[in-house]
Amino acid sequence: MTSEESYVNIEPSNPVQTVALEKEETELIRATDKITALYCRLSNEDSLDGESNSISNQRRILESFVRDKKLPNPVFFIDDGYSGTDFDRPGFQEMLNEIEADHVAVVLTKDLSRLGRNSTMTGMFINITFAKHNVRYIAINDNFDTINQNSVDNDFAGIRMWFNEFYARDTSRKIRAVNKAKGERGEYLTTHPPYGYMKNPEDPKQWILDEEAAQVVKHIFALCMEGRGPAQIANQLRAEKIPTITAHLLDEGRKSTREAPEDPYSWSSKSVAQILEQREYTGCMINFKTYSNSIWDKKSRPNPVENQAVFYNMHPAIIDIDTFEKVQEIREQRHRRTKSGKTHMFSGLVFCADCKGKMYFSCKNNNDEAQSFFCCSNSRKRTDPCTTHFIRSYVLEKLVWDYTQRVIDLVIRYEAHFRAVIEEKMQTESKAILKVKRRQLEKAEKRIQELDRLFVRTYEDNVAGKLSDERFAMMSQGYEEEQQSLRADAEILRQEIEVQEQQNQNLDLFIERVRKYTTLDELTPYAAHELIKAIYVGAPDKSSGKRRQSIHIEYDLIGFIPLNELMKQETA
Repeated sequence: MTSEESYVNIEPSNPVQTVALEKEETELIRATDKITALYCRLSNEDSLDGESNSISNQRRILESFVRDKKLPNPVFFIDDGYSGTDFDRPGFQEMLNEIEADHVAVVLTKDLSRLGRNSTMTGMFINITFAKHNVRYIAINDNFDTINQNSVDNDFAGIRMWFNEFYARDTSRKIRAVNKAKGERGEYLTTHPPYGYMKNPEDPKQWILDEEAAQVVKHIFALCMEGRGPAQIANQLRAEKIPTITAHLLDEGRKSTREAPEDPYSWSSKSVAQILEQREYTGCMINFKTYSNSIWDKKSRPNPVENQAVFYNMHPAIIDIDTFEKVQEIREQRHRRTKSGKTHMFSGLVFCADCKGKMYFSCKNNNDEAQSFFCCSNSRKRTDPCTTHFIRSYVLEKLVWDYTQRVIDLVIRYEAHFRAVIEEKMQTESKAILKVKRRQLEKAEKRIQELDRLFVRTYEDNVAGKLSDERFAMMSQGYEEEQQSLRADAEILRQEIEVQEQQNQNLDLFIERVRKYTTLDELTPYAAHELIKAIYVGAPDKSSGKRRQSIHIEYDLIGFIPLNELMKQETA
């Protein structure tokens, strides 16, 4: 009596068309109920080798071997598109679960490299895990079989596994070198453009606007400029029934790395935050944003800014650079919401004039807007508290709006006078700041050069035997750490000097912003965050019998504006 041996396929990822078996005329031996695990793996790099390593070719080899050796209960486990350097593969892990459950008698692969290209981990699975569960392992093309302990081929298995690992290392080096060259040339290294862009159908190396998504990106940045956080923005997008990133891509017939969501409008605060931090929306391309430690540890880690490659004006900008930078400042403030869930457009902008601490917005649960207020965060401390700084939110709104109206009016009516006074003020302040910063930079650069000389001197003393190796190692490490710290400080100082030297550009930009609000009837959250950097609230003065409170507004880009002096000079 003849029977057909059935093959079970377990394919956790990227299923491959099963190759039909010829009808088996010989009854397979069923000496056990345990399965024969037939494992196939193909990585993106291996696929370049052609048909020899293809999944279909591996299956044919394994099926033929099973027939010839009459191995029982064959079951396929397949990983298509997974590197051999990492053992966290769906198919392999499924097979490992079966092994640890003592359901496997034999593991079969085309060769040792299919099992893995990490010699340490591969050897551990073969010699420890498989042996512990009494699993026989066979690598057909390498003539490796754990049942033949005295085989010469088994003796050379360690060398073969090392060569397999060397191949992975060499391939990784070549790929990294190619990507580094492409990235430094200004070619996109990302497979998928960020939300708001898509690849140009006529030239896939170029990004063009995805008009519908680009409008959503602009909407998200506008909401942030109004003072809303990622969670609030996500709630707003859900309320407006705007499809999520994945839902939008799938609706457009494009590929997505994620499955279709059950709720196509289920925006998350994480997705919103990622959009708000994506500098590519300003039209620049950033390569080498992340890195991995080695081919064994593929976890992506953020790359320091100095190691990134930035190319400007590479694709159409969705957000201007000024708005993007302003949003980053707002994001850093991390507004604290009240227990009632309310926030204020000045949240994160208000500070105590005396202790410089933040003033938090508070709102009574009865939702009476007249009762909401800002209070100094240090006024309630038990030790060394700040004198109570307290101001009603509606009073602050009126004071800021009155002051801002006067600034707008002065800029529009007397721009030349305003420009001359502010330029003189900024140059005076800048001169003093530049003098200090340049002195600090000169001192840091001098010390960096001195440390270079000290390092050479200690090296010479070490070579001459005047300084022990331990002492040299300790001193050189100290010099290197100090030098790294000084270089970082020097870079910050250079940037601060550059900012001070471009004061005229900042003034032009501020005046351009003010012109946008000539018809403004009331101060909006967007205008407040675009024009104002900080509001300092002074302690109340009750000497006249009435409560009077002064505020000082630091405007973005140009700082404090001596408005009273400007008005006096103009009307004189």
